[in-house]
Amino acid sequence: MLMRLKVGVAGATGYAGGELLRLLLMHPQVEIGAVTAGGSAGSRLGEHQPHLRPLADRVVGVTTAEAFTGHDVVFLALPHGASAELAMALPADTTVIDCGADFRLTDAADWQKFYGTEHAGSWPYGLPELPGQRDVLRGATRIALAGCNVTAATLALFPAIQAGLVDGHDITVTGAVGPSGAGKAAKPHLLGSELMGSATPYGVGGVHRHTPEMLQNFRAVGASNPTVSFTPILVPMARGILVSCTAPLADPATDADTVRAAYETAYADEPFVELLPEGQWPQTQWVNGSNNCLVQVTVDPSIGRLVALSVLDNLTKGTAGQGIQALNLSQDFDETLGLTAMGVAP
Repeated sequence: MLMRLKVGVAGATGYAGGELLRLLLMHPQVEIGAVTAGGSAGSRLGEHQPHLRPLADRVVGVTTAEAFTGHDVVFLALPHGASAELAMALPADTTVIDCGADFRLTDAADWQKFYGTEHAGSWPYGLPELPGQRDVLRGATRIALAGCNVTAATLALFPAIQAGLVDGHDITVTGAVGPSGAGKAAKPHLLGSELMGSATPYGVGGVHRHTPEMLQNFRAVGASNPTVSFTPILVPMARGILVSCTAPLADPATDADTVRAAYETAYADEPFVELLPEGQWPQTQWVNGSNNCLVQVTVDPSIGRLVALSVLDNLTKGTAGQGIQALNLSQDFDETLGLTAMGVAP
């Protein structure tokens, strides 16, 4: 019989925290413990997450290490830079899963360049689909989840890099991203009157904080000296990411069938990554609320470039669902427990 885990969520009133709680409520081996936040501590959770009816009357606690005494697992759904101090205060035998960026990057110089603070170190990386990563996550008590854009771009490209079909040089990634990825705090550019009917680029010119993480992943699957130009575009959909990625083929004569075969092999047994039928292009609406990532790939023979697209729900497969996958692996549960590959439509 599987054990039942007591799981707490720090940052429970934000978008990522709410999605974690939604999924944890459906997990058969979880008892939800403390739910905490910063400025909203003392209020009812239902004021912030009214869709989570079973938890509506929970009182939001103050985010401290003491709030999670006796917990088996703690999820940190906190702003970047806020996880490290709390994580260090939690017991070594408590499994801590960070949804933020604090422990993703292995290179301290990259962290300091893109985040401007001291590097807190790196933890086992919570993207199970990367080769060998499931073995790293089994039994891990500290896990850093991947960025949502990084997850989409990595899953779109890594089979081609791993197979040597592209060498990782001159990669371009363009992402259409919903505003929930920016968090729940009120920001003028995320107001409905600013967002509706418009698409807005941001983080242009190599400055987006997910750029070094993409490069880290491309190196991890075999690219010796990768380069990437990443341009995210804010679009008026509440949740979701679509990335379009291109890269020069190592051999310009490589055809689409050869590329497709590499992706079929890489994703044949993946529960939450699916290569779509040939000619079907992914749409974000197909993955809303699911832990699935849909991928399509082809070749542009006129310029000898690979073209790969993927879609995922930034709050689920891009954050909370990935976290549940990592939780399941760390506890030796079935990886799919509490998760679904089915989206919500319309």
